[in-house]
Amino acid sequence: MIQGTRQKRIQKITVSVIGSHDATPKTAKLAYSVGKMVAELDCILVCGGLQGLMKEACRGAKAAGGLTIGILPGKEKADANEFVDIALPTTIGYSRNVIVAASADIVIALPGSFGTESEICYARVYGRPVINLGGWKMPGLIRARNLADATRIMVRLMRDMQHGECQE
Repeated sequence: MIQGTRQKRIQKITVSVIGSHDATPKTAKLAYSVGKMVAELDCILVCGGLQGLMKEACRGAKAAGGLTIGILPGKEKADANEFVDIALPTTIGYSRNVIVAASADIVIALPGSFGTESEICYARVYGRPVINLGGWKMPGLIRARNLADATRIMVRLMRDMQHGECQE
C-alpha cells in the first residue's frame, strides 16, 4: 500500500442494530425489516442477541439468508434468541454495549431506552455512523425518515467504505 492512501475494504460490513428488549407490533415490524435489509445488502448483523427488537432484527436477517451475531451480557450461549447464528457470551452485563458499538462499521438505532442510548454514545465516541430510525434527539446521528431512506443511507455509507473514504 502506498503511504497516504487507504486500502480498499475486503471484509464484509458489520451493522449493529440496536434497540429495546421490548417490542410493540410497530417496532417489531420495523426491526424485522431493518434486519432483512441488512442481510439483503450482504452485511453481517450484530446485536445484543436477546429478545425484543434484537430478536426481530435477527429474524428478518435470517429470513433474507443473512448471518447474525449476538453479543450476550451473560455467560450462556443458550440465552441468545433462536435467530442468532454466532452467540458470543461476555459475562460483562451492560458493559457488552461497548462491544456491540465497537464491532460495527455502521449502527442502526431503533427505539429503545438507556441501554440503546449508551450504545449510540459509544458508537459516536468510536466514530461509527449511526442511522437514526428510533426518533433519537442526539447530535451527530444520521436521520432516516423511513426504511427506504435508511437503505439509501446504508448504500451510500457502504460505497464510501468500499472506496476507503471517511465513514461519516
